[in-house]
Amino acid sequence: MHAKILKFSIIAALAGFLFGFDTVVISGADKKLQALWESSDSFHGWVVMGMALWGTVLGALFGGYPTDRLGRKKTLFWIGILYSVSAIGSALSNDPITFAFFRFLGGIGVGVSTIAAPAYISEISPAKDRGRLVGFYQFMLVFGILVAFFSNYLFSGSGENDWRWMMGVEAFPAILYTLFIMAVPMSPRWLVMKNRKEEAEEALKEIGSDIVIDAFVLSVKGNNEAEHNKENIWMKKYRFPLMLAFLIAFFNQFSGINAFLYYAPRIFEEAGLGESTALLSSIGIGATNLLFTFIGIFLIDKLGRRQLMYIGSVGYIISLALVAAAFQFEWTGMAVPGFLFLFIASHAIGQGAIIWVFISEVFPNHLRGAGQSFGTSTHWVLAAIIPSMVPWLFGTIGAAPVFAFFAFMMVLQLVFVHFMMPETKGVSLEELSAQLSKEKSR
Repeated sequence: MHAKILKFSIIAALAGFLFGFDTVVISGADKKLQALWESSDSFHGWVVMGMALWGTVLGALFGGYPTDRLGRKKTLFWIGILYSVSAIGSALSNDPITFAFFRFLGGIGVGVSTIAAPAYISEISPAKDRGRLVGFYQFMLVFGILVAFFSNYLFSGSGENDWRWMMGVEAFPAILYTLFIMAVPMSPRWLVMKNRKEEAEEALKEIGSDIVIDAFVLSVKGNNEAEHNKENIWMKKYRFPLMLAFLIAFFNQFSGINAFLYYAPRIFEEAGLGESTALLSSIGIGATNLLFTFIGIFLIDKLGRRQLMYIGSVGYIISLALVAAAFQFEWTGMAVPGFLFLFIASHAIGQGAIIWVFISEVFPNHLRGAGQSFGTSTHWVLAAIIPSMVPWLFGTIGAAPVFAFFAFMMVLQLVFVHFMMPETKGVSLEELSAQLSKEKSR
C-alpha cells in the first residue's frame, strides 16, 4: 500500500470522525435539553433529537449531485464547512427551533459525507486494499463516537450550560478537517469521467500510482462512453446493485444501532444504572466499537465481506435476544451493559465495517454518486425514523419488545447474506460493475 494513498484516505476518512462525533454528541445533552425547554417526548424525539437525522436524509438524497458534479474533493470541503457552522450554531442556540436548525445543517454534512468520502477513497484505492482503506471511514466514525462519549462525560456536571460545551467542541476538529482536505488530490477516476485526462494523470502521480494514463482511461471508461452518458441507476441492468444497496442499508438500521447510539445513556438508565455510571458505560461501548471495528477492517480484505456479515449477524441475534430477555425479566446489575457490549462488537465487525465499503463498490464509476445516494438515503431515512420513535416506544410498549423485534430482523439479515449477497473482495471496481450488471440483466 503506497504511503500517499494511505495518507489521503485517512484525511478523507476524517469526515467519518465528524460524522460519528456529530451523531452521538447529542446523547449527552438529551435529557438536559428536554428538561431545559420542557419538551414533550414526541417534540423532543422528532425535533430536538431527530432534526439532525432529517438533515442527514436530505444530504443522502441529494448528496450524489455535488459528489458527481463538483467532484469528490470539493464536496468533502463543503462538508467541513457545514460541520463547523453546525457545531458553533448549536452551542449558541437559546431555543429548540434554532438548535434544531443548526443540527439540521450538521445532518446534511453527515448525509453527504456517507457518499463523498467512501466514493473518493474507493476510487484512489488498489483493489486488494480497497476494503481496508474505505474501512478507515468507519474506523474514524466509531473513533468519533468514542471521543463524543468521552467528551460528554468530561463536560457533564461542569455547569448549567455544560450541554453548550458538549455541542460546541466539535467545531475544533471540523475546522482542522476543512483545512486538511484542501491538501488531497482530486479523484483520478472522477476526472477521467469528466474528460479531464491531463488532470487525471497529475492526480495519479500525486497519489503515487504508476498506472499508465491511457490504460487507466480505457479501464475506467471502456469502449461504451456514449452508452454510459445515457444511463441512470433505474435501468433494468442496475436493479441488482440497487437491491443490494437497499438491503444492506435496510438491515443496518433495523439492527437498532442508531437508536442505541443516540440513546445509550437513557437505555442504561432504563436498565437501572445511575446517570454517571450510564455515561461511563457509554464510553465502554465506544471503546468496544472502536476495537472491533479495527478487527473488522483488518479482516475485511482477508476473510471478505460476506464472512464478516455472517459473524456479525449471528452476534446480533444472540445479543439482541439477550437484551430483550434482560428487560423482560428485569435482570439487574451489569447484565444489560454486557449484552449491549456484545451487540456493539457484532455490529462493528460486521455491518459497521462493511456497509460503506459495500455500497461504494457495487455501482459503476459513472453512476457511483447516484447509486450511493440511493443506498445512503435508504439508510438515513430509516435512521431518522427509528431513533425518533425510541422515547415513545420505550414509554408505551417497553424496551423488551423493541429489542426482540430488532433480533428478528437480524435473522432476516442472515438469510439475505446467505442467499443474495455477493463477495466483492479483491475485484476491481470496473470488473465488479460488469459482473453485477451482467449477472442480473439477462
